[in-house]
Amino acid sequence: MAAVVGVRALLSLHRLGMWLIPVQSTSTCLSRKLCNDPTRSNEQNPVVAPENKSLLENLNLLGVDVKMARQRQPGVLRKASTNERGLAQFLQGKGAHCKIIAGIISRYPRAITRSIEHLSQRWNLWRNIFKTDEEILSILHRSPESFFRSSDNGNLEKNIAFLTSLGLNNKDLLRLLTTAPRTFSNSLELNKRMVNCLEDICVELGGKNPEQFPRAVISRNLYILIRSTKRVETNVDNLRDFLMLSNSELLAFLHGPGAEILDLSNEFLKTNFYSLQQKMVLLGCQKTDIKKLIISYPLVLYIGRETLSTKLDCLLEGGITMKQILEKPKVLDYSTQNITRRLEELQRVGFDLQLNGINILDSSQKRFVRRIEKLDAP
Repeated sequence: MAAVVGVRALLSLHRLGMWLIPVQSTSTCLSRKLCNDPTRSNEQNPVVAPENKSLLENLNLLGVDVKMARQRQPGVLRKASTNERGLAQFLQGKGAHCKIIAGIISRYPRAITRSIEHLSQRWNLWRNIFKTDEEILSILHRSPESFFRSSDNGNLEKNIAFLTSLGLNNKDLLRLLTTAPRTFSNSLELNKRMVNCLEDICVELGGKNPEQFPRAVISRNLYILIRSTKRVETNVDNLRDFLMLSNSELLAFLHGPGAEILDLSNEFLKTNFYSLQQKMVLLGCQKTDIKKLIISYPLVLYIGRETLSTKLDCLLEGGITMKQILEKPKVLDYSTQNITRRLEELQRVGFDLQLNGINILDSSQKRFVRRIEKLDAP
């Protein structure tokens, strides 16, 4: 362990034309009053500006859910100058219908603070990743934060170039933009720091191609770039200790499915490991069984103690053995309610889980229903 630490130290609107109204660059004169702080009577509390009435009228005309906007980002509604009309015109020019525009603003009000120049630059950057305007609109409709969260287009451009240089393709970048958009709000230096950390881990474990390791990890774990390097390093050390893996075994694990749990908080990972270990020992499992389960299905460590215990009990009470669970651990993906319902259906049609195995439990709902219909047929 000391050698590893030493190595690490060395590596260091309807149709817009139908409801265009004169929208002024609203400017509100605010009256200020002094508020006494009960703990500091001689100090003034900052005065909170009232909501901009002209803005509220405009948002109502656009069909925006003002109540939702107020809950999401209340400060936007108090701004004296916004660009809701310009945003609506811009998005309509890209093919967005008024309902989509209203939905975007309702869920991410800060979108109305972006200038037309900013919107155009960002759209062009996204078009380097997406094939059509329709694809971008689809993402904006589902996750407006991914497009509007950051106001720094220059930083976005640098991050796209950097992540592309790692070997990530457009599909990977698309998934990052929609799942972990904060990756692109990070400073370039912050993202580089995590990539350097991953390369160092690869070298420490004897990897021959450290420049390829970050791409493999990021492709499997989209949240890794918005976590701290300390968290990732600690998780790597803990997994080594928990599973008693050699350097080569650990590297292979992290290069594959193990990457999916590197973003967990250190305490959560540790707690869930010991809970899983305790439960499986009570069920008569050996340490090798625990190791086999985690290596083949590391996402088991995402499952909280009570939930995992309930799922295992449900499966065992339904006539499934631990050996079968170890062979098909993805059955733990499903909720306890889903597992219970499926076991009841299988029992009703006389399905023998010992004879036929449990593959049927690890299938889509559509396939499961179709199989039950066949078994139920006279």
